[in-house]
Amino acid sequence: MPRLLFVCLGNICRSPAGENVMNHLLEREGLSDQFEVDSAGTAGYHIGNPPDLRMTKAAKARGIEMRGRARQVKPSDFAEFDWIFAMDRSNYADLISLRSLCEAPGAELVLFGEFCERHDDSEVPDPYYGGPEGFEKVLDLLEDGCSVFLRKWREGEVT
Repeated sequence: MPRLLFVCLGNICRSPAGENVMNHLLEREGLSDQFEVDSAGTAGYHIGNPPDLRMTKAAKARGIEMRGRARQVKPSDFAEFDWIFAMDRSNYADLISLRSLCEAPGAELVLFGEFCERHDDSEVPDPYYGGPEGFEKVLDLLEDGCSVFLRKWREGEVT
């Protein structure tokens, strides 16, 4: 069973949206029982908080329910997950440092944008300080990349 972890800075906008977009697609395709999906943040600013209300509103308009509570990524996540998706280069660099603290890092660490095909963005931008269009952009990127990841999984290109 592939275990997927979405990671951003505070775990209240991008990464919980990634987790919930992926879960939405898995439910729609009848694959929920074949994956484990979670999210975390590189910083501990919002531990225990629900997803940002603006992201929750934008996701709800697309029929995606936002669930979960913020947590901070930990070194053991590199042993517990198969894929760790960093939302941007800063998160990626923080995760590289954290990975060095794990005794048996097995997870594949990638920039999430590598899976996007309909968008050229290499990073998922942080919408926190912007307007509603930023949350829509994040959801567009996440729907793109999550769909591509699932297609590649079905085709055996990723495990």
